[in-house]
This record gives sequence, structure tokens and C-alpha cells, in this order.
Amino acid sequence: MPPASRRVSPHILREGMGVLWVAVKAEPRVFTASVLASALYAAMTVATAQVLGWATGHVVLPAFESGDTTAGVLAGAAALIMAVALLKALGVAGRRFYAGLMQYRLQASYRRSVTRQYLRLPLAWHHRHPTGQLLSNANADVEAVWAPIAPLPMAVGVVFMLLIAAVSILVTDVVVAGVGFLVFPAVALINVVYQRRLSPVATRAQQLRAEVSEVAHESFEGGLVVKTLGREAAETRRFEERANELRDANIAVGRIRGLFDPVLEALPNLGVLAVLLIGSVRLESGAMSAGDLVNVAYLFTLLSWPIRALGWVLGEVPRSVVGWDRVRVVLDATGSLPYGDGSLDGSGKPAELEVREVRFAYEAAGDGAGRRVLHDVSFAASPGRTIAIVGPTGSGKSTLTSLLVRLVDPADGSVLLDGVDLRDVARGGVAATAALVPQQTFLFDDTVRGNVALGLDVPDERVWEALRLAQAEGFVAAFADGLDALVGERGATLSGGQRQRLALARALVRRPRLLVLDDATSSVDPQVEARILEGLREAQTGGAEGGTVVVVAYRKATIALADEVVYLEHGRVTARGTHAELLDGSEGYRNLVNAYERAEAEQEAEEMAEQEAVEGGEGALT
Repeated sequence: MPPASRRVSPHILREGMGVLWVAVKAEPRVFTASVLASALYAAMTVATAQVLGWATGHVVLPAFESGDTTAGVLAGAAALIMAVALLKALGVAGRRFYAGLMQYRLQASYRRSVTRQYLRLPLAWHHRHPTGQLLSNANADVEAVWAPIAPLPMAVGVVFMLLIAAVSILVTDVVVAGVGFLVFPAVALINVVYQRRLSPVATRAQQLRAEVSEVAHESFEGGLVVKTLGREAAETRRFEERANELRDANIAVGRIRGLFDPVLEALPNLGVLAVLLIGSVRLESGAMSAGDLVNVAYLFTLLSWPIRALGWVLGEVPRSVVGWDRVRVVLDATGSLPYGDGSLDGSGKPAELEVREVRFAYEAAGDGAGRRVLHDVSFAASPGRTIAIVGPTGSGKSTLTSLLVRLVDPADGSVLLDGVDLRDVARGGVAATAALVPQQTFLFDDTVRGNVALGLDVPDERVWEALRLAQAEGFVAAFADGLDALVGERGATLSGGQRQRLALARALVRRPRLLVLDDATSSVDPQVEARILEGLREAQTGGAEGGTVVVVAYRKATIALADEVVYLEHGRVTARGTHAELLDGSEGYRNLVNAYERAEAEQEAEEMAEQEAVEGGEGALT
């Protein structure tokens, strides 16, 4: 069970204070500045009561008694009030500025930490975590963690104000202070009940925020499936259910706050009424002056602010703890790919590839028991050779391609380039040497140039060269803007084959010494695919720009272009050799490639029959 789903702990306040202490340690100077500004505001708020009490006793009452006052006395009182008000305003401005600065700096810092962790963690970890959840961790959860930071300096400052006010009240009149201070035990008790009622509800609301994000992301990511299968209504209902649950949870939070906030607001005011009642009796008996009564009554009106400020912090603590748990799951995650200090500098020559007894299993999200995909896979590719990986669906072909470019590490065995284990290569070394073009291509909402170069500083001539080799030069040149043509989100303006060819050009522009194609031309016409592979073969034999090629293929014509074929079945290499050798010696291989060929022939025959029917219908009409 994930930490966020069990967060109803009675120690949530203690854990929340621990999170706030992390924030203080991360930004000690900014926090100190904000607290000092808040303390200035608190001190000036108390000073306001002192000034009002002084003005009542030395300016207002003498004026009523004598019916006269002087301009100097009025100016002095006004100047004193203005000075206190100015300092109080400076305190408010400083507190808000530094509190906001601290909050936003912490949010930015932890967003960077979370995203850096995403990049550091291996692909196997990402396989076990939904993308929507990861987006929620980096956004909503990080915001929730540091939500109490904005009111925290004020809460600390008003505690200082509370102490000053309490001392001032006690010095002024002990009896009135004792009556007024009866408010505090009642407030403390109500706050305890408040937090116990609010914590589980706020926790559930935070969980639902993440769930709503996950459902929305899945619906957007699978937009094509949703549209083609007419699932709009079902997806709308699925999102609506989660959104309604979140609405209900937020309403429940608001209902609890709406019940307790007025009570917490009213208690200090009831204390003020009690102070005025007792104070008027003591005023008549001569035990205290009118100025003292005004001073004490005003100070008690200020006590609602400390209570409110503490309530704001405490109200955000449950959500903060839930967000912290969810963020820590990411930051504490293990399983990074370790790097060595080895080099793969081959001076541009094709790489030598060797796979030694590789085993791999995908880890399960629950008890850790995984599904074995590859079993003792071994083969080698000499520099400049083309190897075709062939096998039925589920035989481990795509997993193997991920291992060849070190997206994941094998559980046992090793993958070597130029005799160096990929686990011993320095960071960035494999990416600079090998390139993978996966089955599912992804294009950014950018220009053709931006998608092909993708951050690489290369001249347009090199981009065109890669497009030419990927058989994409023709359709790109036909665009009115050429390399500056926008391809739309995920390449929406292009066909599947065009997207695959741009993805291939993206890999080729980097001139990899090992090129891995995971069924990367499945949407391309067979004739175009043959020209692409022929071009790659010519590049291999034509100099430094060529590389070793590993291609996952199923078309017989494509496989025949390879120097060697590795046939996978149930995660094991069951046959190796040339295409002709495997047709003669491996029944499974022969049945598989012939089945692909028959399927393609049947599809072509159907297309020809449809075309003939259309042409026959047009002839009849004429």
C-alpha cells in the first residue's frame, strides 16, 4: 500500500513539523528574514495598542475634561500613530515577500530534484509507475508539500506577538488577564478536534488530485484509441467519477473548515466581551484606568490573529505530509544505472557488438516477482555488419533492443561494444555511440529541422544528408517551408511512414556507430524500406559514416538484406545464420517469415481487387 493511502496517523502534526523543519534548513536566511519581518509586524501591532492606550489617557480624555487641546499634542499623537503604522506596513511587506520567495524557491528546487530523479532512474522503474502519477508528483504533490510555507513566517511572528501581548496584559491587570486567558485552553481543545477531523479528509482529497491527473493523462495519451473506438462517453464518465469524488472530498474539507473556522474566530471575540465586562467593573472601582482598559481590550482583539495564523498552517499540514510522502517515494527510489569511466571512442568506425548470455526479467509492481523475457541470449556482430532480429510476438525482440543501447541492464550476462561492457562506459558514452529508433516514433511540435537535429548543432547540409539516407528528402523538400515546416503535435500532419522516416533521420544525423532499428520501418512501403536498408549498407561500405546495424524485421525482403539473422523464440536464440540457411534449417523461422509473406500477399491481392472493382465500376458508368 503506498504511503499516501495510509496517512491517517495521529502523529501527522509531528510529521508535518518535520517537513517544515526541512524547509527551514533548506532556506535558513530567507526564513530568518521573513520571521524578522513578521516579528516587526507583530511588535508594531502590539505597539498600536500601547499608542492607542497612551493617546486615550493623554490626549482624548484630557481633551474631554478640559474641552480644549493643543496642536502639538495632536501632532505628536498623529506622528506616533503614523510611525507605528509605517513600521507595521514594512513588516507586512517583508513577511509576504520573503515567505513567497521561500515557498517558490522550495517548489522550484524540489521540482528540479524530482525531474532529475526521473531522468536518473532506469526505464525499468518507469515501467512500474504510471505517467499521470509522475506528473502529479512533480506538480501537485510538490505544491502541496510547501503550501504551509506562505503562512508559516506569519504564524511564527504572531507567536512572538502573542507573547508580547500576554506580557503586556499581565503587567496591565492580572485579574482581567486571568479572565481573558481562559480562551486559550478552549482554542487549543477545538484545534485538536479540528485537526483530527480534517486530516483524513484532506489526505483523501490530495490522493484524488493525483488520481484525476492520472485519468486525464491516460485519456489524452490514448486520444487516438478513444476516438477510433468511440470511447469518448466512457472516458468522460471515468473522468467524471474521479472529478466528482475530488469535488466531494474538497466540499468535505470546506465543510469542516466552515464549521470550525467561525468558532475559532468567535472565541477571541467572546474573550474581548468578557474582558470589557470585568474591566468595566474594575474601572468603576478605580483598579484600572480607561487607557489601560482600551489597551487590554485592543490586545485581546489581536489574539484572534495568532489563532488564525496557526490555523492556516495546521490546516495545510495534512496535505503537506501526504505530498511529502509521495515526493519522497520518488526521491528515495533506487535502481539507477551506474556508470563507469570506460570510453567507446572508435574514431567513427562501425562498432563491434557482442551479447553474452543475457537474461532479463521485468520487475512486477507488487511483490517484486518479475516475468522472465530473455534467457541466455548470445550473438555477435562484426563491425559494419547488419544483423536481423526475427521472432514471433512476445519473443523479446524489443527488450533486446533496449539492452543494446542500455536503456535497461540485463539481470545476468553482458552487452559489449568494442569489447567494453556497457555498464563500464562513462555517462553519455553509449548515447554518443549507439542510436535506437523504436517501434513507436515520437515527434515534437516543432519544425522538421528541430525534430531531426533535436538539440544537436549541425548544419542544414547534414540534416538533408540524414533525410536523404532515411528516404525522407522528397516529402520534406515538397513542404513549402522545407526544414522549417511544422509537423504538429506528435507529428499529426504526417503519415505513419513519414514519421518513422523522420525518426530514422534523427538517429542518422548523429552518425551512430551502432544503429538499432526496432521495427522502425513497419509503416513504410516495402520498396522504400528496401531503399533505406540499401542506403545504410552503402554507408557501411562507403567510409566512416556507416555503422553496424541491428534491425528487428519481419518482411522477407528486408531480412534477406541482412548479413546474419538471429531467430528468437520464447526469449531464446533458437537459430542463427543467413536468411537462406534459416529457411532450410529452422522450421519455426520458415513458418514465421512465410506467414508474414502470405499475409502481405493476401493484403496486396485484396487491394488490387478493390482497385479493379473501382476501375470496373467507373468503366460501366462511362
